Amino acid sequence: MINSKKLAGINSALQLSGASICVQAGTTTELNMADYFRANKMEYNPVVFEKIEEANAAYDSGRCDAYTTDQSSLYGVRLALANPDDHVILPEIISKEPFGLTVRQGDARWADVVRWTHNALLNAEEYGITQANVEEMKKSDNPDIKRLLGAEADTKIGTDLGLDKDWVVKIIKGVGNYGEIFERNIGSGSPLKIARGLNAQWNKGGLQYGIPVR
Repeated sequence: MINSKKLAGINSALQLSGASICVQAGTTTELNMADYFRANKMEYNPVVFEKIEEANAAYDSGRCDAYTTDQSSLYGVRLALANPDDHVILPEIISKEPFGLTVRQGDARWADVVRWTHNALLNAEEYGITQANVEEMKKSDNPDIKRLLGAEADTKIGTDLGLDKDWVVKIIKGVGNYGEIFERNIGSGSPLKIARGLNAQWNKGGLQYGIPVR
């Protein structure tokens, strides 16, 4: 949910009773918004548009008090507004619709590569392996780190995937670990500045963790 600062004192979606809200037609967002307001015994005026671009433009022109879509999309919408700093994203998450990695059906080998790359990126972040220090970390005494980076004699997962033994080193050198990729592209180092939230590591209040690479 996003709203304009012109609504003085509004810092929660629970304060939007009676507001007009722009939304795209036929989306789960439209249904989730209806459920949220009904559950909280609030009234609202939906302003529905066929295309997402129409909803964005209507909100930017002031036709609606607030705008709703997927949380990650809201950051992009705000960035594209005429005056992004005049708008805030409200904290409430009104539904859970997680995104995940997908590949073409029937390509099991590629699916394995993608899945284990994701695990490797998360493990690298947890172990403190970065784009800057990956070569030095190959000398670590930690067998899990050495195995991840292909520096242990019994490391087989890279070759089992049809990749080089040092496949993780090449990935980290190229793009960094999971956290570095996140922050650079959509996080604090990007114009979007999306907080890690539940995308943080399991030991930092998030849901992400990497399966051990053995």
